[in-house]
Amino acid sequence: NEKKISVSQQNMRINAIKFYYEQVKGGKRQYYGGITRTKEYKSLPEVLSRNEVGRILSCLSNRKHRCMISLIYSAGLRRSELLNLTPKDIISKRMLVRIMGKGRKCRYSLLSEKLLKELREDFKEYRPQKWLFEGETPGEPYSASALVKVLKEAATHAGIKYRVHVHMLRHSFATHLLEQGTDLRTIQEL
Repeated sequence: NEKKISVSQQNMRINAIKFYYEQVKGGKRQYYGGITRTKEYKSLPEVLSRNEVGRILSCLSNRKHRCMISLIYSAGLRRSELLNLTPKDIISKRMLVRIMGKGRKCRYSLLSEKLLKELREDFKEYRPQKWLFEGETPGEPYSASALVKVLKEAATHAGIKYRVHVHMLRHSFATHLLEQGTDLRTIQEL
């Protein structure tokens, strides 16, 4: 009766047994030569072509939605980074967006003239109080689930047959920069 369990589940069980023996039973810390850990297979991230990104953007008639998806792609943002942006994070004089990333690490990314113009128009129309992109309730951030839905619907309208997710835009951003000859170290810092 062999059960198929994932690599992470196997390693978690090994860790639990080691912890029990060493910490609970007071056993001596040792090397367990007979137990080998399985490495998890990591596939390459899925990437949209430049053409597919363009088709998605052209299917977004709502300016706010177009600004959000454009900013995720052009700045290589994570979903949470986009939703946590405030109007003060747009530094228009320097054509930059300030991003508070994972682990409260701050970084900057470039803004295009076209996107900055759309962001300004969006700001004039919606007058966000706290967040750059607010939801239906003033002062509340746009919801992550609504953002996912916007992207999914745009991808469907663009004729993309496979599942498109927000993080795919970030991977596409990095891949397209790499294809243009941008230094890998520079991309990693973005």
